[in-house]
Amino acid sequence: MDTSGLLRRAVAPALACTVLWSDAVRAHALPASEPRTDASPVAWIFEWWVVITLLVSLALYIAGYMRLRPLGAQGRVTRSKRLASFGVGWLTLVLALVSPLHALSEWLFSAHMLQHELLMLVAAPLLVIGRPLAVWIWAFPAGARAAIGAVVRSRWIKAPWQWLTKPAVAWMLHAAALWCWHAPRFFEAALARPGIHTLQHASFLGSALLFWWTVFGRRSGAQASGSAHAMLSLFTTMVHTGALGALLTLAPGVWYPSCIETTLALGFDPLQDQQLGGLVMWVPGGLAYLIGGLWVGARLLVRRAQPDIVSVSHEG
Repeated sequence: MDTSGLLRRAVAPALACTVLWSDAVRAHALPASEPRTDASPVAWIFEWWVVITLLVSLALYIAGYMRLRPLGAQGRVTRSKRLASFGVGWLTLVLALVSPLHALSEWLFSAHMLQHELLMLVAAPLLVIGRPLAVWIWAFPAGARAAIGAVVRSRWIKAPWQWLTKPAVAWMLHAAALWCWHAPRFFEAALARPGIHTLQHASFLGSALLFWWTVFGRRSGAQASGSAHAMLSLFTTMVHTGALGALLTLAPGVWYPSCIETTLALGFDPLQDQQLGGLVMWVPGGLAYLIGGLWVGARLLVRRAQPDIVSVSHEG
């Protein structure tokens, strides 16, 4: 596969979004919205559909896990690792979407950036490693599992899934979500309208799940070609997200006017708050992609060394 060609085709839409984003930075097209003084900055947020979705996802995983245990479908250690990974990823979603961090993100840009990074860089990869789709299906009776499996294997589901999980496509969608949603026009719209804000979070989490699936979820990840795609995706994403974080950190002025009044209401400087949010994306965010790349590289080296170890043991 021509990796460079795929990435060139993937980069073009992201660059187009970047042009729109830079125009919006200069224009500051949206006025500042009204301060969100009707809510507390340190409250638990119990949006019914979020809480129900989280509880149902956890219940299905536990039910599927308990049904898989006596079947021996996987090793005990593997199952335990995946359970732990899903559990920590699920708790991260609770922290990002239900805890006081969600309320604080309505007031401070830096808290908003931390919330986004938790969704994309902690919850998403851990959920992918936990293999929830493969476990959830076992929560259903045998007849329902067969029906769900038939639907999943149909070309209406399989073909779009195979396209969305191509490394270049997943990379492009993740990059587009990051850059487009941080354009002042779209970011301000998300702050002003709950429905758009929900779409923003869904875009971040959904594109991140697809991105990390190409790193940790694909079976080709065990092969050299799959690992090469994963490391290239991680490296290039580390570079362009670091660039966005640097722009936020080094900007001479505030990009998002609607954050000014709420930030001042808590006694913080809006520009410093924006710089802190940029640093969250720039440093810890870049480190997460770097760690992922090192993990993929180490996994590849170990698997390449295993045949040599086996051959030496046979010769001995």
